[in-house]
Amino acid sequence: MRIAPSPTGHLHIGTARTALFNFLFARQHDGKFILRIEDTDTERSKKEFEQDIIDNLGWLGIAWDEGPIRQTARLDIYEQYLHRLLEKGGAYYCFCKKEDLESQRQELAAEGLPQKYSGLCRAIPAVDAAKRVAAGEEAVIRFRIPEQRIHFKDLVRGEVSFDGALIGDVVIAKNLRAPLYDFAAVVDDAEMKISHVIRGEDHLSNTAKQICLQEALGLPRPEYAHLPLILNPDRSKMSKRFAATSIKEYREQGYLPEAMLNFTAFLGWHPKGDKELLTKDELIQEFDITRVQKGGAIFNVEKLNWFNAQYFKKMSDEQLAKLVGETNLKVLHLVRDKMKKLSDYKSLTDWVKAVPDYESSLLLWKETSKEKILENLRAVAAIIAAPEKIKQLAEERGKGEVFWPLRAALSGKDASPGPLELIDALGVAEAKKRVDAAIKKLTQ
Repeated sequence: MRIAPSPTGHLHIGTARTALFNFLFARQHDGKFILRIEDTDTERSKKEFEQDIIDNLGWLGIAWDEGPIRQTARLDIYEQYLHRLLEKGGAYYCFCKKEDLESQRQELAAEGLPQKYSGLCRAIPAVDAAKRVAAGEEAVIRFRIPEQRIHFKDLVRGEVSFDGALIGDVVIAKNLRAPLYDFAAVVDDAEMKISHVIRGEDHLSNTAKQICLQEALGLPRPEYAHLPLILNPDRSKMSKRFAATSIKEYREQGYLPEAMLNFTAFLGWHPKGDKELLTKDELIQEFDITRVQKGGAIFNVEKLNWFNAQYFKKMSDEQLAKLVGETNLKVLHLVRDKMKKLSDYKSLTDWVKAVPDYESSLLLWKETSKEKILENLRAVAAIIAAPEKIKQLAEERGKGEVFWPLRAALSGKDASPGPLELIDALGVAEAKKRVDAAIKKLTQ
């Protein structure tokens, strides 16, 4: 098994899902899982993106047995296979200009015909083509796609078929030292003895071309499984319009790796039972490629938040405090059940360091007069160190009339933990200072 990302961007949630499914399949069948970096696109490939992929796969707990293996370190191998194809006549040099190819493509599109290569350079004798390349003429290498139907059984989608006559001869290398995706992937999968290729359904059309390349080179064909696309809630292709798309962003927002891994496993797959909280070991045991759905997998941020909250609940106050950098466990305990992600902690506890600026109207309770609220706050200020007396006061004067202005005075918010809990977390001195400030705000 392998995951073969291109280092042209941050690790995408879709790539992470593909890596996870390959990892689970490999572990379940006692196979090896290889990390292959497909960096032959030298213009777009960046070291920082490669490092991001490595770091975030590691953060998720998706461990590889071999790698990272970089394609740019394997150019000699690809060159040997390209020579073999050229010598056998399975590939040829194409000298067509980009502008001519684009013009041809537009003409075919206008006529409603498949936009495939015309085959113009097919007939050039190999000896003549080699001389032209040696003389410095610009050319790419095209592969002769056989004009026949290409069949394969997909482990997710069942029987799949493509008509080779509609594909046309495809470019497989810019030159002998610059292979393109389809060719390099075929060579690598054979050299690395990849038995199963699990990848997104956007690669489905590539499979037909790769099978033809395997047959032309006499290479074994792995089994294929194409995963459904990950979609936005409106069933459009996943984009930043609805949610972040990179693992880095979710990590920075404060999602736990265990929750992210668990959630990602359920993007297009579900175990036999109803249990949703599964550890990595349980996922390895439960994973079944035949239970991957064909239809699109909906990315639901609320579901991710639910997973994260469940993993928070499994943690002790001490464990969670370490993650958020909190030393006051009383404060943490007050808000932990409201946290969906670690980044929520800051906004949930911004009242600890200082009361946010608030309007005096926040201290008022329904139809209760300002004078009555002032009277209650002054009464509370006098017994601030005695929670039982504050409770008794609330029973006598009305819970809303006492607790609402007290909580607002302590937190500066219309939604926060209860006032007695706030006093306990803040300490009597700080609580008294805030109540006095609220009294002053109402008298101005």
